[in-house]
Amino acid sequence: MATHPEPEWKKLKLSFERPYKDDSGNPIPVLYDLTPEGERIYEPKEIPATKLGENLRRIFQERGTDFFEKNRKLLKDGLAESEDKKFDPEAGDAVESEQSVETKDLPKVMTVEELFAMRSEILPQLFVAQGEMSHAKDLLEAILSETTPTSSSLLAATQVTKPPPIVSVQTFDAQLTVGHKDEALRKASSLFKSAAQSMERSRLQGERYWVAALQVRRANWGLTPAPLPFGAPTGKSADKTSKDFVISYGLEGSPPNIRRHAVAQLSSGPESTSNIMFPSHQHTRLQVSIAIPNCPPQVFVAASDLRPFSQEDKPLDNVLKGVQTEVVDQEIFSTLVSDAGNLSTAHGTVSERLIGIEVARDVGLTFELVDSTAVKHRDNVEGSPICESIYHALRILLLRRHAQANAESTRNRERKIRTRPSILQPVIDLLQYREFCKNVDLQLRRATKALNDIGIPSTLEFTAVGEAGQVLVSLLGEPGKKNVGGEAVVRIDTWSTLAFTFLSPCTLIAQLSHATIPISTVPALTQILVDEIERCVLQRICELGRDIVGGIWFIDFDHCVARWEGCVLNFRISYDGESKINCSAFRLSTKSPNRGTNKTFVGGTTPLLSWVTDVINESKDQPHL
Repeated sequence: MATHPEPEWKKLKLSFERPYKDDSGNPIPVLYDLTPEGERIYEPKEIPATKLGENLRRIFQERGTDFFEKNRKLLKDGLAESEDKKFDPEAGDAVESEQSVETKDLPKVMTVEELFAMRSEILPQLFVAQGEMSHAKDLLEAILSETTPTSSSLLAATQVTKPPPIVSVQTFDAQLTVGHKDEALRKASSLFKSAAQSMERSRLQGERYWVAALQVRRANWGLTPAPLPFGAPTGKSADKTSKDFVISYGLEGSPPNIRRHAVAQLSSGPESTSNIMFPSHQHTRLQVSIAIPNCPPQVFVAASDLRPFSQEDKPLDNVLKGVQTEVVDQEIFSTLVSDAGNLSTAHGTVSERLIGIEVARDVGLTFELVDSTAVKHRDNVEGSPICESIYHALRILLLRRHAQANAESTRNRERKIRTRPSILQPVIDLLQYREFCKNVDLQLRRATKALNDIGIPSTLEFTAVGEAGQVLVSLLGEPGKKNVGGEAVVRIDTWSTLAFTFLSPCTLIAQLSHATIPISTVPALTQILVDEIERCVLQRICELGRDIVGGIWFIDFDHCVARWEGCVLNFRISYDGESKINCSAFRLSTKSPNRGTNKTFVGGTTPLLSWVTDVINESKDQPHL
């Protein structure tokens, strides 16, 4: 039978004693403790001087601080007595007898010479005893190794052997044995395989966990230690180190209740499908809608475009940005709820997930929290840019509110913090200003069209917002209420100009040549336009009359009066319900002193000033008495 060499792993010998040196021969220090920060505390090395000092300290602690004083005193007393006895011959015998009795009773300390003599005397005897014990041991071993003959037994014994089984039974038994061994090996192999798979899964999970953690840290997201699990010990000696950490993706200036829910955790379980988990994720987005009248009575609704958000197959940075958008939307909605009840120029209604505000006539603004999983991308329609602008302006206003609150808290720590600025009122002011500009532009265009229809060339330069884009963004970011302004200029031919300036939300000022008039309503604006256009046209008629016929020409309220030899001529400007300019002329001459002549301007073919020129020339050519 061939012998197989013994494997190397069987030749490996392990010591049961703790190693005290490493592979380099350096002594291994004894580990006493491990701090929560990972610092190791080893057993300090013993210094002979320190150990001697400790022993001396123990002597004083256990035997008293006057230990050496006592021994010194006893030693001095003993020496004094021995000297007295040595130099006292009279009492020598009595003292010696007493000392002999006392020394017999007291134990005597042996000297080194006495110990050496005793050792020389005892050692030979001990060697002799050892030799005798060795001889006795050898004799016993020799006696026990001999076989003593057994005495003949009265009972005879017969040895019976079991017959070997037949070949088929031997084969079956061998198959059973091999099968049992094979099953045991299979179970052992499956056990090792499952353990190896579990270790591999744990390794992959740990690797995925820390790769995700490094990606989050590289993206500069906030990391804070996770709280201890429920029921964990919190005593003085308890292990309070946290294995996990949480990711804070809320804004730094957000309220504590918002930041408390804006946390995420990296998943480490085997059943998790994504690398990150959101315990307080609500899946809601803020949608801004506005109802604008288009062609009466039709009203269409435009809404801000919300992109659908998914956590699958995306980088962690994009996933965190998506959920941060949702948290900011929720914070904006909660702030809008508190601001909706303090509006000064609009009326709002608030429900759990909907805020409706009536900004102006037939114009409604709605803020709604919608389910982010059901959001669908919609095509851009008219009004959507307004909603998108409002949606992003709310974020700028929220950041301005956070910055102002932070500045006040750091500057006036002991003072009471003032009321934080509203983020809804600037949006309402801008929407009202937009509707206000539309109404003003409509009235000015009607007046310009009416002048062009009667043959007086007129132009309108309307600038709703005079500030640049950078200035507008800075106005949203700066603290305090800021107004947006614009201007409009109506040029009537080359001989008159009407200028208007306006500020948000609805302040209009007419910059006229003879006065500066604030306007608060649309009817007041219409009346000023009528009066100014009437004045400009009548003034132009006066200039034409002076150039053609001379005489006396002046304006009396809403009509122009002309007088020259033998004739009186009046011109009157009026408006109809369709913003159409009409003109009528009344002539009174010496030929018909009791009954004058009326003429009315009919537009469409002849300009108004040409018709006025014809009327003046006709009145001039009339015969006089």
